[in-house]
Amino acid sequence: MMRTHDVLIVGGGLVGASLAIALDGLPLDVALVEATPPGDLPAVFDQRNLSLAAASVNALDALGVMGQLRAPTGPIRRIHVSRAGDFGSVRLEAADYGREAFGQVVVARDFGEALEGRLAQLPRLTRYRPARFVGLEGDDGHARGVRLATADGELALQARLLVAADGTRSALREALGTSSRTHDYGQTLFVARMRGERAPDGTAWERFTDSGPTALLPRGDRAWGVVHGVPAAEAAAVAALDEAGWLARIQQAFGWRAGRFLGAGERSAYPVASVVADALVAPRAVLLGNAAQTIHPVGAQGFNLGLRDALTLAEGLRMHAGDPGAASLLQQYAQRRREDRERTLAFSDGLARMTGNPSPLLRPLRSLGLLAADRAGWLQAWLVGGAMGFRGDVPELCR
Repeated sequence: MMRTHDVLIVGGGLVGASLAIALDGLPLDVALVEATPPGDLPAVFDQRNLSLAAASVNALDALGVMGQLRAPTGPIRRIHVSRAGDFGSVRLEAADYGREAFGQVVVARDFGEALEGRLAQLPRLTRYRPARFVGLEGDDGHARGVRLATADGELALQARLLVAADGTRSALREALGTSSRTHDYGQTLFVARMRGERAPDGTAWERFTDSGPTALLPRGDRAWGVVHGVPAAEAAAVAALDEAGWLARIQQAFGWRAGRFLGAGERSAYPVASVVADALVAPRAVLLGNAAQTIHPVGAQGFNLGLRDALTLAEGLRMHAGDPGAASLLQQYAQRRREDRERTLAFSDGLARMTGNPSPLLRPLRSLGLLAADRAGWLQAWLVGGAMGFRGDVPELCR
């Protein structure tokens, strides 16, 4: 007979794996569909630097993931935001809010290995790998039919709840017929590890220019994680720079606040576009993480938002003892996610557009905004709450 899972998660990346871990211990038959074979990590687990908000750290610690990390994390004790050509800056200190840190910086590959270590401790989890989603079958009202391509041929399954966690180009989202809106920011982000004459002191720097943002994140290995945005038309030229040329470019874009940059590791490049699904749920299906919304990485909100998606769903399943794919449960999930999702999308997109617009008419407005954010206590508190992941209906594990 065709096997039926209570929950079938398509996508074994950051959000899909986190959901599988969060569902451990519930009386549910959970399965995870992963494109990579045992022993390999998904491509998303590369040298990118993940800025985990305090809410995410709380949850991942409770789920046993942080304890699996073998490399040290980099605490974000303060945040400094400025823009070239505008006066004023925003300075946020965690100590001012009774916090040791706003969050932690983790290298994506280290985090992937920690997730894998935790997944290996879940004996009840079924893992289909390597496997990929290829299509939907009928919905009999109790479960959805799913077809997977595996090394042994095509496999047919049923799922009472189908979870799309398969990324920005989600095949499952397309198969469900869920429409989405796309915006190309015309930028490419370069990511690299960089060594400076001064080790990081816990400050996360964000410097905006007409051509894109440059962020420096304090890694746990005494190096900086650099994210440098350039216009898409300049990406090929920037990729072709030798190490000396790259160091000079970052020094010019960022200035000398963190001292002199001395060396850089391998660079990776990622085009920047947002993809936002018009609905989070469908009959017996739900979209999470980048499948639900891929946002501009400015402000480092993407994975943190996706993790809160996963934790909210897991919390709903824990409180709902009946059918995991019930329409009432899914509608409740969508309602709980609305405020956090809408506010985070608006913040990320608005910040990217406002700071990247070279119009001289916007400069005085941006400068006034920077001054207000630096001096108005209520506005700082609002920014801090968002930066730490406390927006809307926050999942219990995040608290």
